[in-house]
Amino acid sequence: MTNSTFAQRAVKKIVGGAATRRGALAATGLLASLAFGAFADRPASAATSYPNHPVTIVIPFAAGGSADVYARLLAPLLQKELGQPFVVEDRPGAGSLIGTESVKVSRPDGYTLLLISNTHTVNETLYAHKPFKLMRDFAPISPINSAALVLVTKPTLAAKTVGDIIKMAKAKPGALTFASSGYGTPYHMAGELFKQMAGINMLHVPYKGSNGARMDVIGGHVDMMFDAVTTMAPLIKSGKVTGIATTGATRSKTLPELPTVAETVPGYQAVIWLGLVAPKGTPAAVVDKLNAALTKILKRPDVQASWEKQGATPVTMSPARFTSFLKGDIKKWAKVVKVSGAKVGQ
Repeated sequence: MTNSTFAQRAVKKIVGGAATRRGALAATGLLASLAFGAFADRPASAATSYPNHPVTIVIPFAAGGSADVYARLLAPLLQKELGQPFVVEDRPGAGSLIGTESVKVSRPDGYTLLLISNTHTVNETLYAHKPFKLMRDFAPISPINSAALVLVTKPTLAAKTVGDIIKMAKAKPGALTFASSGYGTPYHMAGELFKQMAGINMLHVPYKGSNGARMDVIGGHVDMMFDAVTTMAPLIKSGKVTGIATTGATRSKTLPELPTVAETVPGYQAVIWLGLVAPKGTPAAVVDKLNAALTKILKRPDVQASWEKQGATPVTMSPARFTSFLKGDIKKWAKVVKVSGAKVGQ
């Protein structure tokens, strides 16, 4: 017997047996109870059937960067784990705002996801006005990985160590230039943090993407930049740029010959991390299912070994812990942004 048939018979029995206000109220209550039970089953069934068609992962950064690279490595692994295609779509522009906004307004059903980085936690302070708030409008799913950056210089720069750069910058404040892929990116913030902790002044030169910044360092038009180890390691080894230091707490397994910035500037650490979020309102059961799939993938020994060779360490957290991490990262970079004086979108 269906819930609907059962409800109809129950109502007839109650109303027919006692056509009173008390009977009518009882019938109403029974219908409400049955309706609630039917709706209560929906989240579980939605999670069980999810996904039943392709899922889109939006990358709000330019193609070729670490976010794009790791999303494309991850997509086929998620497809194998969950049984549906995961399609990577690049929607760069406006310091990640365009792609991020497009996901915010999408249906909160788990079929449109957003890959984020610490650019997003920086942007919470950097942009005075933007059409979303990270912690208000998105549901954290899981981090993906974390990677140290590397400080490189144009080959002709006389400074060959972190100490040399600090001395040169103090001798001529503002004369040295450092490139980045744009305001608020991890590459920009790594430079601002270095300036603050080393007590120096350098000129920031923002680009619309990391490729342009990288090419101008190689070409000698800009003195230096902080960039992804995975991208810069081959260029360092080929002599197109000079590797100075990496930005993690310990030396990079990819570039073990380079010291860390912290060996000269104690306490310095700046990494780039990636993570996945969904529009706020996405069912918790779907978020949990995605988190479980990512955790399983990122704990695979072959994935860990492959990514660590490239300089990236897989990272797993529960949705709740990732939420706490994001809140802490927003606070961390808010201090750097405020001291640097950088402000966009006023």
